[in-house]
Amino acid sequence: MKGMVHSLETFGLVDGPGVRCVVFLQGCHMRCQYCHNPETWRKDGGQLWTAEDLFQKVYRYHNYWKSTGGITVSGGEPLLQMNFVTEFFQLAKQKNVHTALDTSGNPFSMEERYLPGFDQLLQVTDLFLLDIKAIDSTLHKKLTGQDNQNILAMAHYLSAQGKDLWIRHVLVPGLTDSEQELLALRDLAGTLPTLKRMEILPYHTLGIAKWEQLGYDYPLDGIPIPTVEEVKRAEKILGI
Repeated sequence: MKGMVHSLETFGLVDGPGVRCVVFLQGCHMRCQYCHNPETWRKDGGQLWTAEDLFQKVYRYHNYWKSTGGITVSGGEPLLQMNFVTEFFQLAKQKNVHTALDTSGNPFSMEERYLPGFDQLLQVTDLFLLDIKAIDSTLHKKLTGQDNQNILAMAHYLSAQGKDLWIRHVLVPGLTDSEQELLALRDLAGTLPTLKRMEILPYHTLGIAKWEQLGYDYPLDGIPIPTVEEVKRAEKILGI
């Protein structure tokens, strides 16, 4: 089994608990207007690795992880390479390494042909970091070009299967920071018994240069980053 890998971060501190090695996979169907890694959209923009070689590479850093850290697979969208991630995490669990998956949930489906493979991934994934871009479907399509009903279904499915879950939400002034949207997100959180944490990720502009290098028009040009007060307001509405 081979996977297309974009890059590695050997000392990550924000993508799951503790110190983590973060693997960024290549390929994503969503086109988030504030994406800071647009170079990961294409499926063919990375380097092919076998699951075994990739695990041997990242396991070199296991002394940094201690008892609280581990491995996070992110993207791009890691669920587009679900079988590869499953094999990679199986190797990690053989070494008792904590595994986390950072996903937008876009490829998820409740169809019978999809769930068996997804359930295999569940068995070797300790934590899911689910990026909820928006609750309102119209807003979600505007922001990402994709629907979100399957993403919300994935949140409920993970919780029903007893999987630990974090929800992350990028706060973009004037787009994803309305009281209505934040209250809807809070309501969703209240229906997920295995939810362990909610995070507000303040919108930033660090990816604009990448958009320009790729020849893409940046759709949020001129949108300011949220203030500390705006972030605190969002966290208060969410109850975090």
